[in-house]
Amino acid sequence: MKIVALFAGAGGLDLGFSQAGFNIVWANEYDKEIWETYEKNHPTVTLDRRSITNIPSQDIPDCDGIIGGPPCQSWSEAGALRGIEDHRGQLFFEFIRILRDKKPKFFLAENVSGMLLPRHKQALENIKTLFAESGYQLSFKLLNAANYGVPQDRNRLFFIGYRRDLNLNFVFPDPTTANNPLTLLEAIGDLKDNALPALDKNYSNQQCAVANHEYMTGGFSSIYMSRNRVRAWDEVSFTIQAGGRHAPIHPQAPKFEFIEQDKRKFISGQEHLYRRLSIRECARIQTFPDDFIFYYQKLASGYKMIGNAVPVKLAQVLAEQIYRDLNCP
Repeated sequence: MKIVALFAGAGGLDLGFSQAGFNIVWANEYDKEIWETYEKNHPTVTLDRRSITNIPSQDIPDCDGIIGGPPCQSWSEAGALRGIEDHRGQLFFEFIRILRDKKPKFFLAENVSGMLLPRHKQALENIKTLFAESGYQLSFKLLNAANYGVPQDRNRLFFIGYRRDLNLNFVFPDPTTANNPLTLLEAIGDLKDNALPALDKNYSNQQCAVANHEYMTGGFSSIYMSRNRVRAWDEVSFTIQAGGRHAPIHPQAPKFEFIEQDKRKFISGQEHLYRRLSIRECARIQTFPDDFIFYYQKLASGYKMIGNAVPVKLAQVLAEQIYRDLNCP
């Protein structure tokens, strides 16, 4: 079954669908810092580099499914919360435009949990109505990736719809690892001794024994130090974010010491243990395989690509359910 990927980013969602048996034939990504990474890791996919707003639907191949994660900054709980009023929030409508024009058997759209905030209630209802009016039976749910084989607390919304004439309803799979989550030790324990710091001004070291196993250096803001940022080896990671300066601290370090409300510090005498997770460690936590190489000059671009991705394993679990539904109606 042929898949079109919109707002593809580095292609975590795409890789998960490929692993489930789908064929990604065409993708769109406008960010030039991502193009090399996408094309080298998805060599058989045609990548359209134009802004989605400038791509006529007839330029997109016919397909069985459309997948993607329209930009989420507008809906972020930590952001400006402009939602649909922001031009990035309105890109959801471009997804719907192409869906209506191509009429594939199914779609999957992913976004941040901030869409559920009360101030976005009407906008969210409007989006759900538009999917329904486009001819799709919509299923909608907030999932924590940690429940599906991903070593990370990561809550994201998924909109999945089947074309109404198929008489199918997507039922979200039951959690697979809710009671036995994959831990940081299992995910990145073998990487603890060979990470390298970035070069001056956080440029890539390029001398890593394991590809991308380098970490951003520099100070930590008062906001960062307002909370504990360390998860232990036997826990799952905090959410991997799109900014390197916000990357969690490696589990070799003890948890931050509480000073007062919104103020913590490193344990005295243990300061050398507090480093950010490397790009490869973040990629492992997002369940990218080690042969998926990220290309960048400055580390900020690597962290951004990984933090914006859908975890590969979660994408695969959802894709496998879709594959079963469409092949065994």
